[in-house]
Amino acid sequence: MTITRSKATSQGVTVSVQARFSKEHSDPRQPLWFFLYTITIANAGPRAVQLLNRHWEITDANGRVEHVRGPGVVGDQPTLTAGQSFEYTSGCPLKTQFGYMKGEYEMRFTDTDERFDAEVAAFPLRITEETLN
Repeated sequence: MTITRSKATSQGVTVSVQARFSKEHSDPRQPLWFFLYTITIANAGPRAVQLLNRHWEITDANGRVEHVRGPGVVGDQPTLTAGQSFEYTSGCPLKTQFGYMKGEYEMRFTDTDERFDAEVAAFPLRITEETLN
């Protein structure tokens, strides 16, 4: 199985991504290729932070761009104290065999309500010959 990765740190918050093709959720006849991604958000800073909102920019192989915005992730707006992390898995359907995602999480320091964006570095969504067989 091919896994793609990305990692970025903003204001002491590190966002790590691992993405993979999900053959069991895909149907090329549709056309539909489905990718799963697991994200770990780790707070290496000294101050507690809360994830408020997400923004994804999803680009397929045809250059079509979709923006997805919303509160929290997987129904949660986690608060992370120093040294804590939060992990979740979600999915992305594409009409092409490859593309990529990038984005940011709107975060806030809980002690001051100061807000900042934690970058989610671009990561590829792709299949390989081995994943098709």
